[in-house]
Amino acid sequence: MFAPSDYTFELPPELIAREPAPSRDASRLLHVTASGPFGDHAFADIVELLPADAIVIANDTRVIPARVLGTKDTGGNVEVLFLEPERGDGDAPAGMASWRCLAKARRALRPGQRINVAGGAKSIALEILSERAADGSLLVGAPADTLAFLEAHGQIPLPHYMEREATEADRASYQTMFAREPGAVAAPTAGLHMTPAVAERLRARGIALATLTLHVGWGTFAPVRAADIRDHRMHRERFSIPEATAALVASGRPVVALGTTALRALESAATAPRRLRVGPGATDIFIHPGADHAFQIVDHLITNFHLPESTLLMLVCAFAGTERVLAAYRHAVEQRYRFFSYGDASLMHRLAGHEPGA
Repeated sequence: MFAPSDYTFELPPELIAREPAPSRDASRLLHVTASGPFGDHAFADIVELLPADAIVIANDTRVIPARVLGTKDTGGNVEVLFLEPERGDGDAPAGMASWRCLAKARRALRPGQRINVAGGAKSIALEILSERAADGSLLVGAPADTLAFLEAHGQIPLPHYMEREATEADRASYQTMFAREPGAVAAPTAGLHMTPAVAERLRARGIALATLTLHVGWGTFAPVRAADIRDHRMHRERFSIPEATAALVASGRPVVALGTTALRALESAATAPRRLRVGPGATDIFIHPGADHAFQIVDHLITNFHLPESTLLMLVCAFAGTERVLAAYRHAVEQRYRFFSYGDASLMHRLAGHEPGA
């Protein structure tokens, strides 16, 4: 239960989705109930599979083109991944903003070094502001309007397992229909399957749609290196809960998290069963089997198929039961489902005995 290898499965490489499906809501959906046969569906069938009075809560974060390529004054190549603005703005020079970043270069980067980014007639200089922290990140000084700079000069940071460079098409296909608030370095991928047509059918059936914001961080790609998963420390992610979403949850209707990021935000903001703390917050919660997390908010989970030994797979196992989830993954492999960010989806239900207040 506490070894990363307890959450592994065999995955043929050809089942890794490296490109999006031609039509978002035509992706496949595996319905995982507590027992009995698994249900193989199209994603659009989600409308009939959810309770008629449910609330579907989506993450409205927007992926920023956070990957920037540049060169040092000496000519060496540098790759910078912008993670989040530094609280208090760090020690940024006048006219610059300080961002927490990951940076890759052939030789160690030192405070004071410049990174030149091609920008039309002249290059734009970034500046290294700190030594690396324990987590490998460092502070980088960037143009004050950093989001505009990234839009002009950055690339969408696709997960490494796609084994390709991001294209202009990924700027649209790696965003959900809910994407409003810029700040994520990875997409809340369960939302990639949702379309306006499916959303309209959900509303017509009486199902409410609501949003929250959780800016998905770089740690979503980070492997569990500890031999005992209880020693793993999660990355911190910023979130915000709107008052309207909290009010819907307090109504007592069944809650469907559209993705693990929505689930993490909801469970992190819970103050009691069906009660949420409104406003901004941050979470490093690690939900895994044996963590004795009492689910306070979420009843049902729509989620993609996650990497072996990942914290996201562990979260899903805690929610729906390890044996059942791993059996569902084996079924998905046998039935040739597509895996990971651009892959297919699943619908799972909270394990009996994990009801709010239980």
